[in-house]
Amino acid sequence: MPRTNFQELLDAGVHFGHLKRKWNPKMAPYIFMEKNGIHIIDLHKSIVKIDEAANAAKQLAKAGRKILFVATKKQAKDIVAEAALSVNMPYVTERWPGGMLTNFPTIRKAVKKMNTIDKMMSDGTFETLAKRERLQVTRQRAKLEKNLGSIADLNRLPSALFVIDIQKEVNAVREATRLNIPVIAMVDTCCDPTPIDYVIPSNDDAAKSIALIVSIIRDAVHEGLEERKLEKDKEVRFETKEDKEAATTPVRRTRARRQRVDEGKEVKKEEVKEVKSEKVKSEEKEVKEVKSEEKEVKEVKSEKVKSEEKEVKEVKSEKVKSEEKEVKEVKSEKVKSEEKEVKEVKSEEVKSEEKEVKEVKSEEVKSEEKEVKSEEVKSEEKEVKSEEKEVKSEEKEENKPE
Repeated sequence: MPRTNFQELLDAGVHFGHLKRKWNPKMAPYIFMEKNGIHIIDLHKSIVKIDEAANAAKQLAKAGRKILFVATKKQAKDIVAEAALSVNMPYVTERWPGGMLTNFPTIRKAVKKMNTIDKMMSDGTFETLAKRERLQVTRQRAKLEKNLGSIADLNRLPSALFVIDIQKEVNAVREATRLNIPVIAMVDTCCDPTPIDYVIPSNDDAAKSIALIVSIIRDAVHEGLEERKLEKDKEVRFETKEDKEAATTPVRRTRARRQRVDEGKEVKKEEVKEVKSEKVKSEEKEVKEVKSEEKEVKEVKSEKVKSEEKEVKEVKSEKVKSEEKEVKEVKSEKVKSEEKEVKEVKSEEVKSEEKEVKEVKSEEVKSEEKEVKSEEVKSEEKEVKSEEKEVKSEEKEENKPE
């Protein structure tokens, strides 16, 4: 059975995404449509993802692991704090202390410091301090309580993180991914879902949608804890029954001989060995169960990763095809414009060359005409001169006396 129905999510406003211009294209598989400039989240996919995240949280709680709730948003602080306290889980609602996961030992030192101050107050050594020192210590205690009071019981790294608004809690997500800690997160249309293991596509701004998703995860964790308690009770009852049977069996009293005493000692040793072997077997069973749960979690993760990779590949292929089409169109337009430019340039060059050729030709023709004219004029002048000479000579001969 799904943990939520479509109508509950719709009433809580889980389907409202961010503005269209602020969207992240990697959230495209989870977007149903766009209306009035706002993206609408596909609630059918949200229901599937919520169930996956809730089952993972339940398995972790059943195995006795801790889930760290992270939400420093104003509208999510109180909701997350109440939910985490109800299932006795650590939470961060004030400020994410830098290096809380990657530098966990130093954070533990700060928590120990807070515990030592509490011991001082209970022992009475706090009263022996000067008034100024007392003021400083109380201020330090208040500051530590505000930032680290909610994680005072966290003795080792958490097994998972539940984050609201991964854009605001970027440092928490980065530290978790660096340490391979699985992250369950509410992801809006403006966020990148790739570093998140269990994506819950939903509205992470409205208090109603945050309250609904947080309550689902809290209920899943509570179910896991209840199942763990029932299993422990069964084991305890089984052990107590065996102890009662051993106590009620009558013991024969015989004479205290050395051999029989030795035999009794050997029997006791064998019983102790049997009890130890039973305990070891029960512990091995628990370890095997934990390992099987871890395998299930890993399988669930791998399936999710594969489905997300397929979706991402499909989205990428569609994008690549659209980009290739755009590139081809742009290239064809560029080629056409370049060809036009080349033709224009060529026509201009041809015209300029023709003009130059014409000018050169006209100059050469003119020079040749000048040369021809000058030669013809010279020849004519020579002929005229020769004719004049001949005329003169004839005149001279005629004028001579006989």
